[in-house]
Amino acid sequence: MKVVVISASPRKIAKTQIFMKYVTEYLNNSNSEELEVKLINLSDGGIDYYTGDGNFSDKTKEAIKDITEADIWIVGTPIYNSFFSSALKNLFEYIDYKKTAGKVAGLVIVAASNSGFTDVQTLLTQLMSYFNVITNPRPVFIMADTADDNKISDDDVKVRLKQLVDETLKLASGVS
Repeated sequence: MKVVVISASPRKIAKTQIFMKYVTEYLNNSNSEELEVKLINLSDGGIDYYTGDGNFSDKTKEAIKDITEADIWIVGTPIYNSFFSSALKNLFEYIDYKKTAGKVAGLVIVAASNSGFTDVQTLLTQLMSYFNVITNPRPVFIMADTADDNKISDDDVKVRLKQLVDETLKLASGVS
């Protein structure tokens, strides 16, 4: 199975990427030879702004290919202005919904406070629905202050991220 992990914060020093790198490491260390894992970290830049003209960089083409070919998406986004990352919205402008039916997604939502988690969960679930992607109904909501110095400081967050990954993999194996 192919898994793509998306860290949707465009910020160079982003808490979201700390959590999504942890998810990527967990997947890579799962001792499952069946998994092919790719990380798309929007903090790295290189994804073109969608203009609809069909001209885009090799990095954008690679991201499109990785997302389209993956069986499972683990998507992590910060909450900005009561919405998910606009960089994530931009990335999904490139994805052909006709090529994504039946995929499975797990969601990680990061915020500075407890407000807005379920609102953004609803928006992300609607986005996944547009792409005919089956979404794990149990996202992980994370407070940004649980990561410091490029590592997760709360063991409960690590447990919840692992559970999300395990449940999403199990859901995907049941779908395929």
